[in-house]
Amino acid sequence: MPEFVKITSKDNQLIKFVSLLQTSAKQRKQSGLFVLEGLRICTDAYDNNIKFDKLIVTETALQKYSDNVDMFSAISDSCYVLSENLFKKISDTNSPQGIIAVAKMPLKTSEISNSGRYIALENLADPSNLGAIARTAEALGVSGIIMSADSCDPFAPKSLRSSMGTLLRLPIFVVDDIMTCIKDNNLRSFACVVDKDAQNIASQTFSDGDVLLIGNEANGLSDDVKSNADYLITIKMQGKAESLNAAAAAAIAMWEMIKEV
Repeated sequence: MPEFVKITSKDNQLIKFVSLLQTSAKQRKQSGLFVLEGLRICTDAYDNNIKFDKLIVTETALQKYSDNVDMFSAISDSCYVLSENLFKKISDTNSPQGIIAVAKMPLKTSEISNSGRYIALENLADPSNLGAIARTAEALGVSGIIMSADSCDPFAPKSLRSSMGTLLRLPIFVVDDIMTCIKDNNLRSFACVVDKDAQNIASQTFSDGDVLLIGNEANGLSDDVKSNADYLITIKMQGKAESLNAAAAAAIAMWEMIKEV
């Protein structure tokens, strides 16, 4: 088990590095590392065999969560202890618990299969929506999430917090071209659109090998995706509502896709 090194300077390179990881998707991608903050999500990562590059705790957390810290330190390459004030400089929360793990991005242990059912997200911008969609997908038994590379980062702090750890458990596939990926894996695609001429999602019969497509919060799915999808489907709405939040639309669509399973 590594010894805990005490850091006292705000100019320490580790402080600068962790701060950059918190804010930069490019830095996370280049380093293959991301930040987990808080006892619960660090425990979720531990339970899912995600390895820690660094464990950073406050002096208070070292005592208060001693059993958990012992577990986390056993899978960490190096461990550090900071004062409360210094920890706040790298924290992304308003009331930090005093535990941060710099984790190694998990290797994919599964592949997209036409025996599964998936949801695909094109240019989804809001990490909170991603987190909510991921939680619903896991709860309903969806096989995984396919994301276009221009979507928000699933390893961003806000994405991870919003997902309550789901993004550490559910298979996530980030791809450059979402329709090429779908066709290469022989999936049948259903593009969710706001269009009175699209087929009612409630009338569809879904099966293994199907994928739902949800688009950007402001602009929906791109013309390319809509023109190449196998089916255009819509959620029929009552009253004066013109559209649904992306996470709400995804939840309804996923329920329709899996309700007969």
